[in-house]
Amino acid sequence: MHVSEFYNLGRTQPTLDFVDVDIENDTPVYIDPSTLKKLSDDWALQCMEMLGTFFYSVLDGINHGDQGRVKELLIRLQEPNETHFGLSKGKSRGRALGPYLVRRICDNLSVSRAAQSGLLEDLEDTALFIEGIGKDIVSDITTCVIRGMLISYTQAISSMYGIDLVEGVHCGLAWDPRRREWEETYTRLPIAGGKPLLLVPKVIVRYDLLLTKKEYFRNHLAPALLTEEADKPTSKLVRAAKEAGRELEKRDVEEAYDGDKERMTELSQERVELYREYKEKKKTESIKPLTHAQLARATGTEPVDFDALLNTVLEIPPGSSGASRYHRAIEALFTAIFYPALTQPVIEYPLDDGRKRVDIVYTNRDRKGFFDWLTRHGRPCSYVFVECKNYATELGNPEIDQICGRFTPSRGKVGILACRSFGDKKRFIQRCQDVARNRNEYVIVLDDDDLRLLVDEVKLSLEPREGADGKILRDRPKPSEFRLLHERFRDLVS
Repeated sequence: MHVSEFYNLGRTQPTLDFVDVDIENDTPVYIDPSTLKKLSDDWALQCMEMLGTFFYSVLDGINHGDQGRVKELLIRLQEPNETHFGLSKGKSRGRALGPYLVRRICDNLSVSRAAQSGLLEDLEDTALFIEGIGKDIVSDITTCVIRGMLISYTQAISSMYGIDLVEGVHCGLAWDPRRREWEETYTRLPIAGGKPLLLVPKVIVRYDLLLTKKEYFRNHLAPALLTEEADKPTSKLVRAAKEAGRELEKRDVEEAYDGDKERMTELSQERVELYREYKEKKKTESIKPLTHAQLARATGTEPVDFDALLNTVLEIPPGSSGASRYHRAIEALFTAIFYPALTQPVIEYPLDDGRKRVDIVYTNRDRKGFFDWLTRHGRPCSYVFVECKNYATELGNPEIDQICGRFTPSRGKVGILACRSFGDKKRFIQRCQDVARNRNEYVIVLDDDDLRLLVDEVKLSLEPREGADGKILRDRPKPSEFRLLHERFRDLVS
């Protein structure tokens, strides 16, 4: 049974901001700390502060020979069953982290040449150089360290979706980045199947880590070793290749040098700049969040159905009696359409000490899409505001002023006004143009007809078309491109 079923949310995975895990069994996804580094919102930055201070404290203990401090930090790591992530068979039981394994990791880290030489800089480096640490361990350690932020996320998202919270739940230890110590946590959390539940934003989960031993060795270390060997005519590998009547090949080097993580450490210590270059290269790569289809496979839930989400909106009759339903239906549709660019929706978000409320506010986490394009072109939108008007009458200046009243330079100056229809749409857009010219505030208007076009565009972008040669043609819009939004934005500034 999934979280959405257990709490009767009436929602599907594409319309939920969190991973809709099975409350009994594990879901085969992981938290990769590298993904958090790609995000710039406050929540992600606080997570990175926690991870940075924790791992620095571990390395500081190793460098000063303080094994007591290292053990004190690592031995407090607990099995994070609350997220239901990993590969445990049957009921979730935190197979990755356990007392024995933590002690082994502690011993391996304490004597690691990679840690002592400065090769280790971040938690994710350990998966390449420390025996016993893989993606499951890195994910579990990350979960333990950022538990405090996952608790705050779970509380906020539970409030939005109507998930009951229980007072005084013991949720293990949380890392305090200021004191740099672990502390016990008793807090409000959902209880599912008799156990505490931590919800995780789906935008930060992956199938694998960004940094992997296999990729680093095969694509970076092995080519360098091949060049070094080829420059040595008397090399054992070169002679063996010549005896076989051929040139030295990359596979020869891979067979000769590939080995355990201790060997990887030795090779990398002698070529530190090579590993630094690998990490710098990975920093520039975009990390694609799991798609709707990938999340459906991982969680065993239904694939996204944009038509059904759109029809739910269109079937609501205009008027005040359907305003609340329209509001919720728009949020569900937009959460599915704009993922992963816009995340962490909050309904009825209070502003200015509660004096104002916005129907929906999203955190902008876009990279290389429409909302990122706005930011890069001087239109700030750290948050994107949405107002929902299920009116049967014409909209006017008050509706524009209402959404613009939510804008500030720090929050952002871009919003979406969702409504049903217009008698004179051109005139209303002209009003929005005046606001854009005079105040640099941008209101994109989407009525029912626009929503149909937007859904058609998104569906088209997710259905790659093959050419006559069987290759995928690139003439379709990218999922994050949102050409319709570009057109509506051009209408404002033209």
